[in-house]
Amino acid sequence: ALLATRVAAFSALPEAPEPSLLDEAEWRLVKKAAPWTRRAGLQVVEINEKFVLMGGRTARAPSTPVPIPGDSQVWSDVWESADDGVTWTQIAENGGSHWAPRAYFKCIVLGDRAYVMGGQNYKVVAAPGAGMQGGGGPPGDAAGPPPGIAGDAMVAASDFFNDVWSTNDGVAWRRETEHAGWTSRAGLSAITFDGALVVLGGSVNDDAAILAGPSARIYHNDVWRSQDGANWTQLAEHAPWAKRAGAALAVMGDALFLFGGECGFLADVDGVLPYFNDVWRTRDGARWERVTAEAPWPSRPGHWVLPLADRFVLFGGFRPDETGIGEDNPVDMWTSADGEKWSLLAARPWSATTSADVKYDFAAIVSSSSSDSSIYTFGGDRETFNFFDPVNYLRIDNDVWAFGPVRHAHGVEVGAAAKLEVIPDPKYLLPV
Repeated sequence: ALLATRVAAFSALPEAPEPSLLDEAEWRLVKKAAPWTRRAGLQVVEINEKFVLMGGRTARAPSTPVPIPGDSQVWSDVWESADDGVTWTQIAENGGSHWAPRAYFKCIVLGDRAYVMGGQNYKVVAAPGAGMQGGGGPPGDAAGPPPGIAGDAMVAASDFFNDVWSTNDGVAWRRETEHAGWTSRAGLSAITFDGALVVLGGSVNDDAAILAGPSARIYHNDVWRSQDGANWTQLAEHAPWAKRAGAALAVMGDALFLFGGECGFLADVDGVLPYFNDVWRTRDGARWERVTAEAPWPSRPGHWVLPLADRFVLFGGFRPDETGIGEDNPVDMWTSADGEKWSLLAARPWSATTSADVKYDFAAIVSSSSSDSSIYTFGGDRETFNFFDPVNYLRIDNDVWAFGPVRHAHGVEVGAAAKLEVIPDPKYLLPV
């Protein structure tokens, strides 16, 4: 067969390869401002050929005189779209009888049902040492709030979940279990693989980036499997990849792949970020093989990897600037057929012109029912860790974008390089 291939190669000039979908794909703005409130840490799935969007957090305007890092309105509302994200209808109220409001959870589809699991609620409490005077310092500085400010500031003290709920329409929900076999966590990774739900990694307790002090955050590298959301089997207590949250998962062929993630948001004293850009794969969830220790794309959390045109497409995510409180989000898109060899795409995510346009903690899916093969993204975060910035909280989005073949449909702005705006609007000035 090898000889025949060589003979054929010399017997005729090779034909130029056909352009792939990814070579021709572009970003298009589907909806600039959807009716659901701006949010990050949300989830979107496809049920009955409709997009179903739910949950997440919306940052509140900073309180004065001391901002509350991470202070957020958290959601459990559910919305659906039957026209690829152009129009939306609310189908479940926030705070209804279904699962509690949460962000950084997962919702995945198995069979004809979607399963919500894990997450956190961004509860805030009085800061330790209430009644003391602050010593001054920026967010994350142990010196605390500015001098002369009474120590009655509030800090994040989230509740974390390990319940599982399911639905076949986004309206009627049933609780499969109050407490799954895996411990409560947010930033978990989950996917449907080999006919079952798979949950792995994640963390519990709030991060130092919003605590203004040391973090008690605990990370996981366990792997769990369930065929019904109620009964769980542990496949690995400690997988060989480092404990982490925010890893991306994708399936290609008969293998499950893991990409990147984080074990903290702030750099250490040497300026090293606790982010990952390794790739691992497994065929059973128990035995893992490292594909590459360091992929060419910059390490990151808050990203997505999705299969499109028989290749992985990686984009989005968070990286701080050298000050630690600004952003330097990666303005790149990468593709790979095997998770080891990667190519940089010419396209920039969301037609970004600067790193400030790049999102993290957005929702994304590859639609199986839209009129083409496209990646769709929903909402997302562009905040920095500068909680004293009076408009930082507005850098959360409620737009819908698609990455795929260029087309004109539903009034889509084809190839749009729309500026992601920060516009004060009373609609988003939520009460503290």
